[in-house]
Amino acid sequence: MAIYFSTENINFNLKNKLRIKKWIAEVIKREGKTPGDIGYVFCDDAYLLEANIEYLNHDTYTDIITFDYVEGDLISGDMMISVDRIRENATIFGVSFEQELHRVIIHGVLHLLGNKDKSEKDAAKMRKLEEKALAVYDELS
Repeated sequence: MAIYFSTENINFNLKNKLRIKKWIAEVIKREGKTPGDIGYVFCDDAYLLEANIEYLNHDTYTDIITFDYVEGDLISGDMMISVDRIRENATIFGVSFEQELHRVIIHGVLHLLGNKDKSEKDAAKMRKLEEKALAVYDELS
């Protein structure tokens, strides 16, 4: 198991990397699954938009794209996160940049765990799961 963080097109330094890695692994383990290789690429809006068009045929800005490589109970995948979207959404939602970043980081993991968010019902469930997972982060402090 390894959790990787990298950047594309931006100067960004993720704070508390070790704690975030432990948190991601703990959320996965609490679901009875095994953490595999998980990669995060932090980028700008333009880079993520290009990837969204290329890989998903979606010509829209988004905060995260999740690529699922899950095999059985081994949770693996890659995620691309727009730091621009995180910054803007934090302002819109009235939360800190870190809070919004953590929500999006774990949102991708929740997708890898099989959770969806396309319908209103699924989106509401996803929000509850995000809150539950964010509480796990606080437990690790």
